[in-house]
Amino acid sequence: MKKYFYLIFILFLSCNNSQDYEYIEKDDLFRKSISSGNFIKLSRGYTYYEYDNIESEDLIVLIHGFSVPTYIWDETYYESIKRDFGVLRLDLYGRGYSDNPNTIYNDHLYANQVVELLDSLGVTQKVNLVGLSNGGRVVSRIAYDYPEIIKRLIYVSPAGFHNTKLSSDTSPVTASDVENFIKNNYKTISKGQLEDFKVPSNFNGWDKRYDELLAYKGFARALISTTRNNYSLDKINQAIGMSDLPQYAIWGDSDNILPLNKVKIKISSIMPKLKLFVIKDSGHLPNKEQSNAFNDVFFNKVLNADY
Repeated sequence: MKKYFYLIFILFLSCNNSQDYEYIEKDDLFRKSISSGNFIKLSRGYTYYEYDNIESEDLIVLIHGFSVPTYIWDETYYESIKRDFGVLRLDLYGRGYSDNPNTIYNDHLYANQVVELLDSLGVTQKVNLVGLSNGGRVVSRIAYDYPEIIKRLIYVSPAGFHNTKLSSDTSPVTASDVENFIKNNYKTISKGQLEDFKVPSNFNGWDKRYDELLAYKGFARALISTTRNNYSLDKINQAIGMSDLPQYAIWGDSDNILPLNKVKIKISSIMPKLKLFVIKDSGHLPNKEQSNAFNDVFFNKVLNADY
């Protein structure tokens, strides 16, 4: 109920200020309005997370992609609970309910956020670390910097293999950059999320759910900065490929966002130990579009494999 009244209040403010986007500040009042999950204050701001079956010794950590936060993992998260796995998911900085700090958004920021959260929650066992899309970059960074915390490294339609840039662009995101991004992208960015699916008509309302994210101050800045600071991870992934970490990848056969066929040969070269599973009739999000087939691979073939 308190979330309802808070959103009505925010809507009133937005109408009076004639603002269509980025009018919600993620402050204490905002956090108190969120009835699900938990918040914890880390070094770079408040982080939203959900954690179930805490007592389990087999923990899955789910890292979302470029812009859609924790709800992108719904099917996998709740299936993990049913199967008695410990499971943790969080909103990375600049996404969902977590803070949107005015900082450089890069793999280091996100990786340190994940590791700091694990430390703060008192997690001491090795974890099954799972990265979806841009989250693939994050788990690669964690695997490179903190390999000792990983039980299995699992990529789902991962980013980091397609990039050709050799370095990041750390130039500050200006107010003009944000204004132009909102003007040129926000009217269509939600509809664009449907391109993640092979059959978008099966996911009516997916774009509407994304609309909520456009109301949070700092979202555009986070997206711009992340894009600028993404570059090729070939050297890092090659180092991971030479390590003894158990490595897996799950990919949709019809992914047109990060097509497998464009990097398959490269991956087999730099990560020869990685075991690849391809999900039929799936676009960029096999965990959602073919959840039964994905769950069979994820739980029965990956998490049951020796490590």
